Amino acid sequence: MEPRPRSFYALAAFFTLFLVFLYGPTITIAVLSFQGPGGGLTFPMRGVSLHWFRDLFEQQAVGDIWGSFRRSLVLGLMVMVTTVVVSVMGGLAFRKRFKGSSILFYLIITSLVIPSILISLGVGLIWSQSGLPVHWSTSGFGAQLTWTLPFGLLIMFAVFNRFDRSYEEAARDLGASPWQTIRHVVLPIIAPSLIGVALFGFTLSYDEFARTLLTSGSYNTLPLEIFGMTTNVTTPVIFALGTLTTMFSFLVIGLFLLIVWWTERRRKRHGSDAGKGMV
Repeated sequence: MEPRPRSFYALAAFFTLFLVFLYGPTITIAVLSFQGPGGGLTFPMRGVSLHWFRDLFEQQAVGDIWGSFRRSLVLGLMVMVTTVVVSVMGGLAFRKRFKGSSILFYLIITSLVIPSILISLGVGLIWSQSGLPVHWSTSGFGAQLTWTLPFGLLIMFAVFNRFDRSYEEAARDLGASPWQTIRHVVLPIIAPSLIGVALFGFTLSYDEFARTLLTSGSYNTLPLEIFGMTTNVTTPVIFALGTLTTMFSFLVIGLFLLIVWWTERRRKRHGSDAGKGMV
């Protein structure tokens, strides 16, 4: 067996440092959240307990943690559903060239380049100048869509560029209507990608701060609430909150991955059953 070159160990060390840089802060916060009742915000730890996690479920002197969590959850689900629906419709529309399609594409991508705080400021001004109430479910919802829709559309563009149109042609030859073709052929094939778009939409919305800062109105979403707590909370309860929200994010990702696995397994099983039927 040939010895590995020195470059391998150098790259391995660099990758290890990258992982430490990426996950080190999260692990540090998780460790500090298990401080004892007399613990502070820094090392060394003063005992080990679940005190600050229990404190989260009691009445807080400042902030509205669980209210902001519910708002972020509802907003994330709203953004997720809208992103999936609009992304699929946009992906289907861009399969055929139409007048102004190139300009529209670049306009969509431009929203990813504009600084998020300017988007938040612009949307907030439009709402307030129009006499509409600035609220997380309206202006905040619209501001977040400027962040999630471009990602969803880019994913669907890539999916439909690789989509085999022969499946649709076969369905039409068998008498399927356009809607039946989309429902029974296109959507089942692209289902894993739709789940990916949904995951993008939810997580980007759930974690978004800048585009919600000036568009949420009087009620904070969870990222805004956590930011506000950093200015007046001096106990590890904020670390406990960060740990729980991180665990929730991983739980959501795991749930989506489980759905993707189940979808792929179901599709393969149906494919094998169809093959047996033809034999």
